[in-house]
Amino acid sequence: WGNATNGGFGLVLDGSEEAAHRASQMLFWDVYNGVSRRSWGRNACAEFAVARAMETEKRLNVTMPNHVTDDVLNSAFQN
Repeated sequence: WGNATNGGFGLVLDGSEEAAHRASQMLFWDVYNGVSRRSWGRNACAEFAVARAMETEKRLNVTMPNHVTDDVLNSAFQN
């Protein structure tokens, strides 16, 4: 499939249909890993993008963030 190292990911693109399929899949999943991380950081556009992507790609299952108000957070850290 490919080779992951600390320096990144290497994928051989030899012009075959299989390589094209692998590249397409790798790019999709890599992009949505990054978008998911941004959604967990409360980026509204990323949350929208992930929710929409999950509607079209049934294998994509991202735990969506639960938002809390500042009052709830502040009360959790008070003595």
